[in-house]
Amino acid sequence: MDTAQSADSATAPRQLFESSGVKALLDQLDAELIGLAPVKGRIRDIAALLLIDRLRQAQGLQSQPPSLHMSFTGNPGTGKTTVAMRMAEVLKQLGYVRKGHLVAVTRDDLVGQFIGHTAPKTREVIKKAMGGVLFIDEAYYLYRPENERDYGQESIEILLQVMENQRDDLVVILAGYKDRMETFFGSNPGMASRIAHHIDFPDYSEAELMQIAQLMLERLNYSFDEGAASTFARYVSLRRRQPHFANARSVRNALDRIRLRHATRLFASEEALSREQLCTLEAQDILASRVFDPRPDAAPAEGVRA
Repeated sequence: MDTAQSADSATAPRQLFESSGVKALLDQLDAELIGLAPVKGRIRDIAALLLIDRLRQAQGLQSQPPSLHMSFTGNPGTGKTTVAMRMAEVLKQLGYVRKGHLVAVTRDDLVGQFIGHTAPKTREVIKKAMGGVLFIDEAYYLYRPENERDYGQESIEILLQVMENQRDDLVVILAGYKDRMETFFGSNPGMASRIAHHIDFPDYSEAELMQIAQLMLERLNYSFDEGAASTFARYVSLRRRQPHFANARSVRNALDRIRLRHATRLFASEEALSREQLCTLEAQDILASRVFDPRPDAAPAEGVRA
């Protein structure tokens, strides 16, 4: 038994929770992400499993590293990547991965266009991720049964081998829309059997989206005046019912455009600007959005002026 394990053997769970740095990481996650109580609860459950496993090891009890491969499902902008980053750090703090870094990829990073290209691409990504967490967004695009010449299955086979044989040095998180991920797992039982934790990320409520907006603005030293706050609440209510809404990501994009209109408005001033003017967003900066246009063809696509 090494020194760290000897110290752990006489440690209460809550004490180890704090001394390992895991509590600080989960507190940071709480501060970073509004809402998501079910998600945060599952992450704490996993942390508790790992902490108790570490205490069992320190007492010389039978211990087998738990399977930690995960599936994160939910719509865009619900915090999946942020949670994956914090999960990687938790795993490092508790000694379940060596480095604790996150490598985020999509199909294009893993699958080649020509024969013989996929295996080297997939293995190179895995090599970069070893000792940390491999986060595969929209993982279902790896599987395209309608195309007999598609090379995604080759990447899946390599991933399956690594997830089984090197699970003590790599955690894989597969992410995407819930319905598509369920179809993907149904078509790939080998992959489904290797996923120990399925975590669903709910959409944010309007109140939570307003909290997210306020938090984003505070970090940038901006604020809404009273009229702007109520106008943005109307914006959120309308926008979340329109196509291509991406939760916190859409809120961030909207705030970027609002800041742009604010800057354009202030740039026209010939007088010196006060600190308050530089920091305060007004209703007129929001009302120019296409979201308020009643025409049915005016709903914005993501990335288009909104």
